[in-house]
Amino acid sequence: MTVNTSSTHNVWDTQFWGPVTSTLDWCEANYQFSKYVAELANTFSNLVTIGLAGYGGYLVSKAQLPPRYLTGWLGFALVGLGSFIFHATLRYSAQLMDELPMIYVASYCSAVLFDTQPGHGTDNTQSRIIIALLVAFNVVFTWTYAVYRNPIYHQVVFASIMFLLAFRTHHILSNSNPTAASAKYRIPQQDKRATGTIFLAGALTFAFGFLIWNLDNIYCNNVTEWKHSVGWPAAFVLEGHSWWHVFTALGTYLMLTGNTCATLGIKDDFANYKFIYAWGVLPGITRVAKNGAASRKSLKEQ
Repeated sequence: MTVNTSSTHNVWDTQFWGPVTSTLDWCEANYQFSKYVAELANTFSNLVTIGLAGYGGYLVSKAQLPPRYLTGWLGFALVGLGSFIFHATLRYSAQLMDELPMIYVASYCSAVLFDTQPGHGTDNTQSRIIIALLVAFNVVFTWTYAVYRNPIYHQVVFASIMFLLAFRTHHILSNSNPTAASAKYRIPQQDKRATGTIFLAGALTFAFGFLIWNLDNIYCNNVTEWKHSVGWPAAFVLEGHSWWHVFTALGTYLMLTGNTCATLGIKDDFANYKFIYAWGVLPGITRVAKNGAASRKSLKEQ
């Protein structure tokens, strides 16, 4: 990917992190406001990712969900942290701290969706196969990306995983039967609709962020002229890649919440849970109260 160099000029004569070594550079000017931060807006916009990941992790911990769910949220936070470091330094090693966790976390979340054995243990053939395939895939990708340093390759693989994740979620919800005798694939109809709505909202929000990301790349010269016309700090709102961080963070939060609900319909009895909404808009999941007391049913890994 190429970005017009007129938009990525260096304002500071000295740069704390040294010259740019990443294979990607974005439309935001490098070292415009500080010699310690290469891209100010693109760096600090990742705090939205880290904040939403922290909130999601807090909810699953509070609901005492199994470690597999907390792992997903921790991975989400790791992506935000890696992206923060990458945009602050524009070093190739930091770029890998951003890009590789994206693949690891997305493939992990997809793998969780394919584990259809009741219960949250991994001591079964299906789980062992899924874990082996997950590890093998990520090892192969890491090696091939180290050899073939084309960011387009990373983007195609990441997009493929996201499509797989979306199709798998759709399959689970489409085959959910609220009246099934067993807990597997049994999600109450209203919760099934809510889960689908939450995941779809996340997918559309993520896609909208991707649109802005592309527009920022394609029309970088025009956007740069607008920034200088408007002036800073108002021009920060024109940093398209920063908005990509914001919208993909929100989209990922919603999709992770939807995936959690979908898999609970497979691994457990969804009647043990209910949706909650922070500030009336941000969805989460919690345990329901039974007979005036919180359900004590264990969901620990076996």
